[in-house]
Amino acid sequence: MARGDVTIFEEALAKMIAGNWASTDEFYCAVCDDTTTPAAGDTTPVITDYTQVGTGGTYVDGGLTLGALSALVSEDGGTMTFDSATNPTWAQNGSNDVDAYWGIIYNYTDAGKDCLCFVDLGGPVDMSGGDLTVTFGALGLFTIS
Repeated sequence: MARGDVTIFEEALAKMIAGNWASTDEFYCAVCDDTTTPAAGDTTPVITDYTQVGTGGTYVDGGLTLGALSALVSEDGGTMTFDSATNPTWAQNGSNDVDAYWGIIYNYTDAGKDCLCFVDLGGPVDMSGGDLTVTFGALGLFTIS
């Protein structure tokens, strides 16, 4: 994988197709270290499968909201796009972790906190030495057609 690559969890695709998530479900972006490396084929991935960076600085457990599913998904000409107008940012702080590796997007509303996808941050990223912003591409995080 390369920095910036987005990988969708296979289980998440099945949940989306089956309609297991409500349009009102909130999705969050959490920042995780390299204790457990996520993979597309992880069985029933939930956010607690991965280790979030510490909360000693500006990072809050759970990460930041991207919005409700209804605002994140659009369709045009048979192509579904998952995108967020929010590029989550954590400000530099001397107490922040120094080993951010993954941005993991997950369903915060869901009881199990099921994961949708992950972004390779090209870690280790030192959040104490500068701001960390996950910037989504102009075409969105991913499309399905």
